[in-house]
Amino acid sequence: MGVVAKRSSMTFYSGSDDHFSHRVRIVLAEKGVAVDILDVTEDNHPEELADLNPYNSVPTLLDRDLVLYESKVMMEYLDERFPHPPLLPVYPVARAQSRLWMHRIEREWCPLVEQIQAGARRDADKARKELRESLVGISPIFEDMPFFMSEEFSLVDCCLAPLLWRLPALGIELPEKQVKPLMAYMERIFMREAFKASLSETEREMRT
Repeated sequence: MGVVAKRSSMTFYSGSDDHFSHRVRIVLAEKGVAVDILDVTEDNHPEELADLNPYNSVPTLLDRDLVLYESKVMMEYLDERFPHPPLLPVYPVARAQSRLWMHRIEREWCPLVEQIQAGARRDADKARKELRESLVGISPIFEDMPFFMSEEFSLVDCCLAPLLWRLPALGIELPEKQVKPLMAYMERIFMREAFKASLSETEREMRT
């Protein structure tokens, strides 16, 4: 992957098709961090992961003696440890608002994605319809700003982009005429060099 430049003190255990792992990989790529990324699958599950992470899950970030295993904590840690470019606003009120948007994405949309991927057909169809309608509903917010409620690319975009990238794989087709601002936003995000570098081979195949 593009973000792996050399042997590093930092190791990232990543699911190749896991959107929580993907959001952290975007941050790593935006920051240009030298990191060893290890793809974790059912067939390739490192034994040491259970020792590092009590949940034996991905994503897991190892930075020398520090182990993190919650994606939003990883993202904010990386933003503070590697301050350029900043991915959260400087001012406390704006930072708090960004954190609330991240929280809402995690509470409202991430469960729908998981339900589509793992639920029974009726539950998956219901979640697919709900996610589609929700995305159509937010499209107008991208008319005035290039990124999610912001003039600058932020951690909120890092959380949203992996979900939008997976829409075809989730069986969700957006009505293009109704969501032109959202489609333009997606194109801006997907054309970023860091986003391209963040993609695993599995993720690249999702849209080919």
